[in-house]
Amino acid sequence: MRYSKSPSAREVSSAASLRRRPGQVVTLGFLATIAVGTLLLSLPVAAEGERATFVEALFTATSATCVTGLIVTDTPVFWSGFGEAVIAVLIQIGGLGVMTLASLLGILLTRRLDLSSRLVAAASTRSVGLGDVRGVLTRVLKIALVVEGVCALVLTGRFFTTYGMPLGEAAWQGVFHAVSAYNNAGFSLFSDSLIGFVGDPWVALPISAAVVVGGIGLPVIAEVMRALRTGRRPRRWSVHTRITLWMTGVLLAGGTLFFLAAEWTNPGTMGPLGTGDKVLSAFTQSVMPRTAGFNSLDTSQMHHETWLGTIILMFIGGGSAGTAGGIKVTTFAVLAIIIWSELRGEQDVNVFDRRITPGTQRQALTVALLGVAIIIVPTLWITASTPNISVDKILFEVTSAFTTTGLSTGITAELPWFNQLVLVPLMFIGRLGPITLGTALALRSRQRLYRMPESAPIIG
Repeated sequence: MRYSKSPSAREVSSAASLRRRPGQVVTLGFLATIAVGTLLLSLPVAAEGERATFVEALFTATSATCVTGLIVTDTPVFWSGFGEAVIAVLIQIGGLGVMTLASLLGILLTRRLDLSSRLVAAASTRSVGLGDVRGVLTRVLKIALVVEGVCALVLTGRFFTTYGMPLGEAAWQGVFHAVSAYNNAGFSLFSDSLIGFVGDPWVALPISAAVVVGGIGLPVIAEVMRALRTGRRPRRWSVHTRITLWMTGVLLAGGTLFFLAAEWTNPGTMGPLGTGDKVLSAFTQSVMPRTAGFNSLDTSQMHHETWLGTIILMFIGGGSAGTAGGIKVTTFAVLAIIIWSELRGEQDVNVFDRRITPGTQRQALTVALLGVAIIIVPTLWITASTPNISVDKILFEVTSAFTTTGLSTGITAELPWFNQLVLVPLMFIGRLGPITLGTALALRSRQRLYRMPESAPIIG
């Protein structure tokens, strides 16, 4: 008879330490990945011509690892095949999470995880129970490979049969864009991103589908797949899944209508397109602020009100525990539900026949307000130090960096190097901030044995 090995005192002590600071471990993993990526992109072999400067290599490595997509160089022109491969690997590592990928490799090599590794993986993947981490990590890899594989096959076939690319080039283009799409990175091997495919549904829709699937998060994907197998009705799904899917649908539909109304007659974007192409481009543009960064319309030519609407969509972002950025749709939904409940005079905040805990309400408010503050400060700094660029473009760029979107009005490469370096920590904070902050808030939650007397300051 075989007996399971009990965790040693050292393992338990290490696990307890990680339980207190899992965000630090994940952060160090991302920093190490960025450092290695910067070194590799600084090599002469990584560039087609003159080797990248330190700022160019650091910015690109950070943008790829944090699955942002902002660039200071023209990716297909500046970087060599080796450099493009490094960017693709950094995107994959950043999307799946450094600790998630390391834990997966540990499973493959040793067929086991110690207690410490399980706690780190749980923090990275939002796993609920330690016993389920191995299954969660396996599903992370399986879902990524399936979605990226299907998307890559469709794109490869389209590039090969319709656009006359050699099979090898078509395959590389398909794989790179599939990886970039699923991980919500937005890096493209076309200088104009997807503008050349604005009316091609066989390119725009597979990429959009990969973006949405990657952005809604593993918990939602896993629950939907389980419901499809068991026939469980949507009314019995978890509140998190229902909120995420509902908000995703509302934002996609609302975003499509918004872009159609705002850009229908714009000669620089939708104006020259037919009705079908306008609808397709509007849907694609509605998907990308979730936060993928591809664009099938020229962002720099959009109306100012379109920029503002895009900023709002980028700030909201995608689903929790996914590859998207932003404050997340669940955070936004919780805040909206709180406001609605307060306007109705409700004592509790309820949704889908469930009551949202006060702790969750405070966490949502904290994440949202800190997100606003993190965007405002760099915007003020860059506006003051770069007076030749309008504030709306700077706000767009800063929001895109923090929400790890990658959409740009075209000013990133024009910024002085010191302001490009301002965006580097912003991308890093945007990728890890909501995750580590949410984890820290949850772990710091504690129950007091007493309560202070009530007070009611005047509001408004």
